[in-house]
Amino acid sequence: MKIFFRNIHLYLSLVSGLIIAVVCLTGGVLVFEKELEQAWHPERYFVAAPAAATPALPLERLTAAVKAYKADAKITGMKVYADPTRTVEFNLAGAPGGPGGEHKGEGKGQGEGGQRGGEGRMETGKAPQGEERRAEGGRGEGRGEQGGKEGKGEGKGGKGGGGEGGRGPVVFVNPYTAAVTGELNYRETFFFTMMALHRGMVGGPIGKLIVGVSTVMFLFIIITGIVLWWPATRKAVKQRLQVKWSGGWKRLNHDLHIVLGFYSALFLFVFAFTGLAWSFEWFNKGIYAVTNSPMQRPEPPVSVVPGAASVTTTPTPADAPEAAATPEAAPTPGLTPDAALARARALAPTSVYYSLQLPKDPTGSIRVATLRPNASYENATDETYLDQYSGQVLSQQTYEQRSLGQRVRGMFKPVHTGSIWGWPSKVISLIVCVLGFTFPITGTILWLNRLRKAKKKGRKLAAA
Repeated sequence: MKIFFRNIHLYLSLVSGLIIAVVCLTGGVLVFEKELEQAWHPERYFVAAPAAATPALPLERLTAAVKAYKADAKITGMKVYADPTRTVEFNLAGAPGGPGGEHKGEGKGQGEGGQRGGEGRMETGKAPQGEERRAEGGRGEGRGEQGGKEGKGEGKGGKGGGGEGGRGPVVFVNPYTAAVTGELNYRETFFFTMMALHRGMVGGPIGKLIVGVSTVMFLFIIITGIVLWWPATRKAVKQRLQVKWSGGWKRLNHDLHIVLGFYSALFLFVFAFTGLAWSFEWFNKGIYAVTNSPMQRPEPPVSVVPGAASVTTTPTPADAPEAAATPEAAPTPGLTPDAALARARALAPTSVYYSLQLPKDPTGSIRVATLRPNASYENATDETYLDQYSGQVLSQQTYEQRSLGQRVRGMFKPVHTGSIWGWPSKVISLIVCVLGFTFPITGTILWLNRLRKAKKKGRKLAAA
């Protein structure tokens, strides 16, 4: 029976080994993306701690600074942190079909205003439950989900949010001086290249399919590897649990593959399993089917446009071609970002950040995403929709009120990236990814050694 499992393990590894090695290596690079991005460009994300009495400038001033920096900029959202040393992030819309506007289903459209731009996941639009818009350090935490089917975010933005036609860069502004401290175009970064390799996006749909199929193979490789590892006797258990560092290079290679493979198997299985959510739409549908949750999110509430339909006619002479229509009153100006932020702070005074997604049309609502200090992970946000004219709360939903399917799907990203428990789980994730990169190498060497051994034995038998 073990020969059967060994053959499955061997041939699947030969077919998918190179892809698995690349995926594990790039995944390890992406584990600390946020921390590395902030370490490489601290001026973008942080400012000197202000004096106790120094107030932050109004968002109106900061918005003016962004428009002065980029005259044609269309601001779709902004993110304000409670931490006084953090800059304010402004999300800009991109040109239709431009950078960031393509990757259907790659990020499932999350955009809480935080413009992470990462993993091809920045579509703020129709994708409802994707929990991925990486923002800090280049990725968005957002939930740009404005209704629509999972995985179809096309950068269009729903009624409540911006991002039409594709997303543009993130501009960082000092909240005390209104100085622009930096700009991030995620698609031009090293981490975007790593993400594209990790997801198979460099090969387009075929590349994604290859990575997805290789991931499925990897799951079977891990399962058959555990079967092959399982010791036949108690005496062999100790040998299978310890690396014999004093042995020859063949024995060391054998132990590195088998012993370390056992210790990392569970983590690799979890990472591979959760990774399927970014490769196959049927997998996402399965999550909602198993949890008996709807994939379709309701459309965001709409704002009431005051005086929009109030029109009167002025009498004109009989020989006039037609009556002139005169508006009774101009529409009331919309709620300013400062007023929306004040409203959000009143509703959630202890939040870690406030992410405002601005409406793109007269009936759209302002979406506010907030993160509680004790949130289970960085995308476990609460959301509120405000009327863009009156500031009235149109709807509210806490993280706990999301459907089970949304919460389960939302957990996939922090589990997949190892960020679910902060630094400890990230360190584990990095180590496991590095080991995952070595297993195709040590496994190939192990196979070649066995082939040489078998040929040598065959020659001896022939000579005898």
